[in-house]
Amino acid sequence: MDDQPAVTDLSTLTSWHADWKGVRAAVLGLGVTGFSVADTLVELGADVLVVASKAPAEQADLLDVIGAALIEADLSAVPAGLADFGADVLIVSPGFHPDHPLLLWAEQQGIPIWGDIELAWRVRDKVRAAEWICVTGTNGKTTTVQLTTHLLVESGARVLAAGNIGVPVLDAVRDPIGFDALVVELSSYQLHWINRNAEGAISPLASVCLNLADDHLDWHGSAEAYAAAKAKVYENTRVACVYNKADLATRRMVEEADVIEGCRAIGFGLDLPGLSELGMVDDLIVDRAFLDDRHNAALELTTHGELASSGLAAPHSVANVLAAAALARAYGVEPAVIRSGIATFRMDSHRTEPVLEHGGVNWVDDSKATNPHAANASLSAFPSVVWIVGGLLKGVDVGDLVAKHAPRLRAAIVIGVDRAAVLAAFARHAPALPVFEAEPTETEDVMSEAVRLSAAAALPGDVVLLAPAAASMDQFTDYSDRGRRFAAAVREHVRGAADDDGTPAAPEGPETGI
Repeated sequence: MDDQPAVTDLSTLTSWHADWKGVRAAVLGLGVTGFSVADTLVELGADVLVVASKAPAEQADLLDVIGAALIEADLSAVPAGLADFGADVLIVSPGFHPDHPLLLWAEQQGIPIWGDIELAWRVRDKVRAAEWICVTGTNGKTTTVQLTTHLLVESGARVLAAGNIGVPVLDAVRDPIGFDALVVELSSYQLHWINRNAEGAISPLASVCLNLADDHLDWHGSAEAYAAAKAKVYENTRVACVYNKADLATRRMVEEADVIEGCRAIGFGLDLPGLSELGMVDDLIVDRAFLDDRHNAALELTTHGELASSGLAAPHSVANVLAAAALARAYGVEPAVIRSGIATFRMDSHRTEPVLEHGGVNWVDDSKATNPHAANASLSAFPSVVWIVGGLLKGVDVGDLVAKHAPRLRAAIVIGVDRAAVLAAFARHAPALPVFEAEPTETEDVMSEAVRLSAAAALPGDVVLLAPAAASMDQFTDYSDRGRRFAAAVREHVRGAADDDGTPAAPEGPETGI
């Protein structure tokens, strides 16, 4: 790197068009986020050093092409090359714990630490500064982000879902055409690093924390720290802070948030709506927030029957619809557009997704239920369940979940490497329940065994539900891989059963009427 004076004042760097030349930026991590950060900073004219414990060959080659330096090293200690670099700012990828040695070193050295979200906010005006709508919560984020995006697109806006949902926000802000709005899914990891610097503080048009339950405690260190990270989503919101009436923690977050004058608190719930709320009146989904005569009237947005046609009738899905509708209304989307948009929306795979029905037993894939809060919502949707549960628990106790749903369980099938804690929870809270272990630990075999055990335990009228309440990376690539293998094992089992008794297998998917 060329010898240049350190840039100590980063407060002027609040635009793509600011002078970024000569800024020495260290980037921690080389995943999808880390590469988007490095690529953006090089384009801005900064001197960029990427530090990673492992650099895939393709990304390492691309760094060389774009002109960023790379240190690949054991990151349990500060690499000499990083110490010598003289970084003006360190931009961290979301997966690094706040107590990582390199982050503690940066703080001791007085080096400002940003996340990719802060950088994206600072440079959001490369083409045109889109409005941001920010979404977080323990569960339901992706569905809410996708539905909100769909509703805004249906209204004629150019909109992109970005952030934790898959498209890095920095890639979105560098789009050559630009967007009217970005619907940004924010994980607790990303939220931890935002709004630490006044000049880089995010100020969304609307924001929501859908719900709060213990998750990622191994990363944040405590439930309090996790909640504090989630609460940051509301800071500096300009038009609407949307909260869940059924989750008092989200209301408290809004009450304590430092927002822009004129911002409104908008509640949503599955009951009758009060003033400035969205809710349900009998079969109707209604808005009593975004209309002038909200003291005396409400606007019909859709019906519960229409939600059922879109696969959105389960209580937790209705809550997501209400949140998305509130965000869309805050942006200005008309009620008629919301109704037609909901009718054409379909959820992603592995979210309470019907696989098939056979012999009176329905098989449902909710592999996306990667924590107890999500599994609770899924279990609550069915009266009699054979539950496939287990995986990486991430420091979370499933005891309360087992105790709550034991009366609706026909049996439990335990998978995953963290099974001791799961088995102990069943022994403690549901000692009479039949509990079986899917013994194989190999990825290729575990779902076949789980499905075999489930089929033996299930009776007509039951739902065999994959809602693991745990992460998947112990035995699978990700939750999608886990869900795909479950569905494949179910189909293989049903084909075998049909061959044995001569009866045709049921059709796959939603047409089975789940």
